Amino acid sequence: MRFVIQVCSKASVTVDKEVVGSIGRGYMVLIGVGQEDTQEIADKMVEKMLKLRINPDENGKTNKSLSDVEGGLLLISQFTLYADCSHGNRPSFIHAGAPDKAKSIYEYIIEKCKASVPVVETGIFGADMHVDLTNEGPFTIVLDSKDIIR
Repeated sequence: MRFVIQVCSKASVTVDKEVVGSIGRGYMVLIGVGQEDTQEIADKMVEKMLKLRINPDENGKTNKSLSDVEGGLLLISQFTLYADCSHGNRPSFIHAGAPDKAKSIYEYIIEKCKASVPVVETGIFGADMHVDLTNEGPFTIVLDSKDIIR
């Protein structure tokens, strides 16, 4: 599983010219689900993300978690995080989870986040989405389950 977490002052996602999700301060998170991913892996990824101290404190040091800054989450599914560009010039997505499985885990992640974070907004799984983001810093973290689950 892969999360690309971007600290933002605002972010939104639009589908068919309609805003379907929008947050102020918080994280815009692109979520990629791989073939081997499970709800147990999702639990560990969500826990890690929510505990990350990647927001600035009063001295400008990255010392505060999402809850410390009362931030929201904008969660967007993105199978292209599993692009394999090792052969040729056209990416392969053979390592991405099958759509039914990926959607189920994505929805599970949303529910896990809603249990801890007051503001959780989402994109629409499988839709053609347009993401608008004001990235602060810029500060972007890539969490990969193979690096945090041992």
